[in-house]
Amino acid sequence: MMLTNSRKFQVVGEYEQAEPLLEDFPDVTPDVVLMDIGLPGISGIEAASRLKREYPYVQIIMLTVYDDDEKVFQAICAGASGYVSKNVNAEKLVEAVEDAFNGGTPISPHIASKVLQMFKDNLPTKNVSYSLTKRELKVLEHLVQGDDYKTIADKLFLSNYTVRAHTRNIYDKLHVHSKSQAVAKALKENLLPA
Repeated sequence: MMLTNSRKFQVVGEYEQAEPLLEDFPDVTPDVVLMDIGLPGISGIEAASRLKREYPYVQIIMLTVYDDDEKVFQAICAGASGYVSKNVNAEKLVEAVEDAFNGGTPISPHIASKVLQMFKDNLPTKNVSYSLTKRELKVLEHLVQGDDYKTIADKLFLSNYTVRAHTRNIYDKLHVHSKSQAVAKALKENLLPA
């Protein structure tokens, strides 16, 4: 009703469940879909995921009462273009739909702060000091490049025994148990000099 009254949009369908909407595609092809999460049948998150897989151009705004971190994260991963609380006023809802239509990402302020916090919590740790020596960093750099112990020894003018000793020290300091774990940690945490 809010959108119809705005005269900026043409409402092409209303659905109480996601399944009929999914069945109507591609006959009904809205540019923007307002989707609730808590629907009978399949959830709005699952429906959003299916829609984005088959119709990536469709912008989906989750219009819902759910604002817990897990639901927000799942909706974004499913391809939601925006996430707006159901208690939004008519003017803000119209702005959100226009924003999504124009390629924006409409998100309620309290949801935006949750999303930012989720990203901050999941950022790779930077500048963590594992007390690696310059030589250990050099060996780690060669491990990341995929070099074997003999190649590292030749490039750094060291014995195989010394390279193995440095590698054991690297594992101990990084709290890992294998080359692949050491390489993954080095890449994830930006341990190597640029």
